This record gives sequence, structure tokens and C-alpha cells, in this order.
Amino acid sequence: MSLSPAPGPPDLRELAARLRALPPSVGPVRLIGVDGYAGSGKSTLAARLSKELDGAPVVHLDDLASHDALFGWMDRLTEQVLEPLARGGTAHYEVYDWERRAYTRTARLPPAPVVLLEGVGAGRRALRGRLAHLIWLAVPRQRAWAAGRHRDGPAQAAFWRGWEAAERRHFADDPSEPSADILISPRCDS
Repeated sequence: MSLSPAPGPPDLRELAARLRALPPSVGPVRLIGVDGYAGSGKSTLAARLSKELDGAPVVHLDDLASHDALFGWMDRLTEQVLEPLARGGTAHYEVYDWERRAYTRTARLPPAPVVLLEGVGAGRRALRGRLAHLIWLAVPRQRAWAAGRHRDGPAQAAFWRGWEAAERRHFADDPSEPSADILISPRCDS
């Protein structure tokens, strides 16, 4: 069920209570997707929601993706995160270092009542059956991309040109927004 975006920031306490009340979707875990265009505020929302959920872990899809596989992380996510959590076990997944262009460390993720999965494509078709809830950040693409380019600075301009084309292709083939359980419009302070 999709909801219209609410003006201003969401009531995170109310949203957290709703998420806690959902049935588990991956073993004992309520997996919550936080999706939207790059630069839309997914990481910020996930961090704030994590605090409201007593420190719920956040899996950043940027940690699973790479320069060579911007959207080719589904197998890695399934094998290293979802399958262990489905068994009630601790997940261990390799984390990509975007500056070194290599997976340089391993993160540990014990099962928790709620786990937030944050990143572009968190609501992709292949994941929807495993999500207890999907949140879409309702920020227009051009505004989100402008914020992302500003955040990353001019040194990342070439990366952003390639990213924008890849993100357009991804959402043209597999749009998340129509499947979202809730659309959130963050407050714009500009």
C-alpha cells in the first residue's frame, strides 16, 4: 500500500512503533528498506530511525556495491547478509572502500528485531518479498542528485555522470517507489 508523502519530516517515534509491530520478514528480523535517489537523504533518515529503534543496525548498500557493480550486489547481500539472518545467525559481509577500490574489511551484523537496509535499490524487485516495510524518500531526482553532487564535491563529477546514467537505467527497469509502503518527504531547509 503506497501512501502520499506527508509534508515535512515524519514522526519517527510513530514510524518506529509501526516498524516494531510488523511481523518478521527474514528469520527473526524485520528488514526495512530505505530507498530513493542518490542524495535524497536515505542515510540521514536511516541513522535517525536507527536511534529511534534503540540502535537498530543499518546495512548501507554502498558497502556491498563497488565501482564495477553499482547495482550488482544482490548475490553478495543474499549470501553474506540475508541467508545468515534468515537462519537467526550473525551475518558477516565484506565492506567496499570506494577510495581504495577494494573490499577491505568485514562487518559483523547480529540478528536484531529490526535491521535497516539503506541505499539506492533497497526496494528492488528481488528484495521486496523479504522486506517487512519499504520507505521511499520522495525527493525529486534532480534535487536529490544536486544535493549528492554538492555533498561529494567536484572531485567526484565524473563518477556522478556515470552514476546518474546507471541509476536512471536501474529505476527504469525496476522502480521502487510504486511498491513503497510509505513515501517520506524530508523537510527542505533551502
